Amino acid sequence: MNGTNHVFANAQVQHPAALTRIGVVARRLPGVIQVVDSLDLGGTETMAVNMANRLPRDRFRSYLCDTRPSAHGGVLASAIDKDVYHLSLNRKSRFDLAALIRFRRFVREHDIRLLHCHGSSLFFGRIASMFHFSSKVRVIWHDHYGRCEFNDRPVRPHRMAVSGVAGVIAVNQWLADWACRELRVSRDHVWYVRNFVSPSHGHGPLSTELPGDQGFRIVCVANMRPQKDHFTLIQAMATVAKHHPKAHLLLAGITVDVNYVESLQSQVRTFGLEKNVTFLGPVKGVASVLKACDVGVLSSASEGLPLSLIEYGWAGLPSISTNVGQCAEVLDNGKAGILVPPSSPEALADALKFLLDSAARRHDYGRRLHEFVRKTFDPGVIVNQICEIYDSVLSGN
Repeated sequence: MNGTNHVFANAQVQHPAALTRIGVVARRLPGVIQVVDSLDLGGTETMAVNMANRLPRDRFRSYLCDTRPSAHGGVLASAIDKDVYHLSLNRKSRFDLAALIRFRRFVREHDIRLLHCHGSSLFFGRIASMFHFSSKVRVIWHDHYGRCEFNDRPVRPHRMAVSGVAGVIAVNQWLADWACRELRVSRDHVWYVRNFVSPSHGHGPLSTELPGDQGFRIVCVANMRPQKDHFTLIQAMATVAKHHPKAHLLLAGITVDVNYVESLQSQVRTFGLEKNVTFLGPVKGVASVLKACDVGVLSSASEGLPLSLIEYGWAGLPSISTNVGQCAEVLDNGKAGILVPPSSPEALADALKFLLDSAARRHDYGRRLHEFVRKTFDPGVIVNQICEIYDSVLSGN
């Protein structure tokens, strides 16, 4: 991974020399492009990159398009494999005509047959397909929505957008049922497919020494937005620090909501936790950070199927999560991790103390989660599921 990928920005999408490497045999393979709004750190964006990288080259030609400038530097761009052909549109608005024309030209020139639209890029993909493509170009929507419990998405625009798609992939069963019930998509055109991470992703030496002492580092990998409910976690830390003064919480994730982060920092000061909580910001080498930590935690008020829990599992990190979305599935319904109710700092503090009290418990929970994730969230199995969906859609079945 992390090679020099080929980025074709703005109008400079003619016939790049890199694309001449595609041979005659490869040209006969269907082209699939992953479409995502940006390459900022996040579950949706990571899954788009994972799919582009893992798509078997003996079955498909792999492309990736991010449609708008990244607010946080597009840190995932460096994770794109060098043989994935990458288009950056830098669109200025949802109805940026110039970006739509560039996208149409790219799809036609490279004979792309399938648009795999992730998250809110559905709307861009559908607009492009309605006005610019022949019937042989199919669209699949991959729904990663992480606010299932809030049920706050407008139905009508999504129903209009999916009316012409070939199918919907959902990251949890709730979203699959929502697509059938609210969006009126036929059940046989909706698939629940688990998320996955690449086990090798994010390894490498740490750029700096992490704060905190070995045996007491707690890490939470979650972007800074209200859905992740870091407030409950910091309240829990106020209790944990009284029993384990060395306990240190590392918060890793990009700042999505500045006001939210400022409120969290104020809460840390209110509880006198300045020596117990560190805001790491966005982390590229997440696997290396996890290996240096002792407990993984997720305090979300709502989730889809969180990649962070799967990453904890690959790292063998004993984990605690609120029982929302598909978190219980990742933790084998509590057999491979500890589940607590959302918005309960008391329950979360008790779980953290339970693991910090015993290295043997941490080792046991970490081993169980690693074994379960390796068996249940195997990238090869999940990618093969996606490929079978592609084959079905492209054949018209």
